[in-house]
Amino acid sequence: MRKHLTSAANLIKGHWQLIILVALVFVFWNTMLALPLKILVVFLHELSHALAIVLTGGSVESFLVSPQQGGLVVGRGGNRFISLSAGYLGSLMLGMGLLMIALRTNADRIALGLFGGVMLVVTLLYIRDPFAMAFCAGSGVVMVAIAWYLSRNLCDLILRVIGLTSMIYVPFDIFDDTLRRSGLRSDAYMLADEFGGTTMMWGGLWLTISLVMIIFGLRNMLGRDSNVRIDVRIK
Repeated sequence: MRKHLTSAANLIKGHWQLIILVALVFVFWNTMLALPLKILVVFLHELSHALAIVLTGGSVESFLVSPQQGGLVVGRGGNRFISLSAGYLGSLMLGMGLLMIALRTNADRIALGLFGGVMLVVTLLYIRDPFAMAFCAGSGVVMVAIAWYLSRNLCDLILRVIGLTSMIYVPFDIFDDTLRRSGLRSDAYMLADEFGGTTMMWGGLWLTISLVMIIFGLRNMLGRDSNVRIDVRIK
């Protein structure tokens, strides 16, 4: 019993910042404060679709995210099975990648700046909807500015928040879109319609894979101490 208490105490001591961030995400989940983070995860979802289309030989025609946390990528060509499957798990992989960079490297400024740059390029090439243009361009400019002018530790914190939000949001979104509302025209619904199986089968498979990815990722990313000193001084 004492050994378990000691292990729990060490876990809290070594990762109290991440624990607080996760708690804050849950506390503010249904408020306007969390909405930009949710839309960022939707952006990662649609970006994963777009990358899958391009990497399998297709082209992207348009890219959309909405204030209702929806999104749509219209593409031509590419592998339909891969592109439909890429959204949820791809966005989770991208979110976990951002978190891993924050936890295990000193490339926080580079990663945040590149993320912002990608948002600006996607806006320029594919987005025509007013809200999506404003959100993606605005977010991209803010990320690049923070990466250029503010401290690495602040960039690290932002990457952690985005990565953790992705890890929370993606399994919830899979469950909500494919299991709780299996009649919704989701990625799993279209995959079942075109390749067989059922929406719940594909959703259940993606949910299982996402949870395994999260557990495996946390076990290998966290280490003994993930806390960081916050410094917001101008360079």
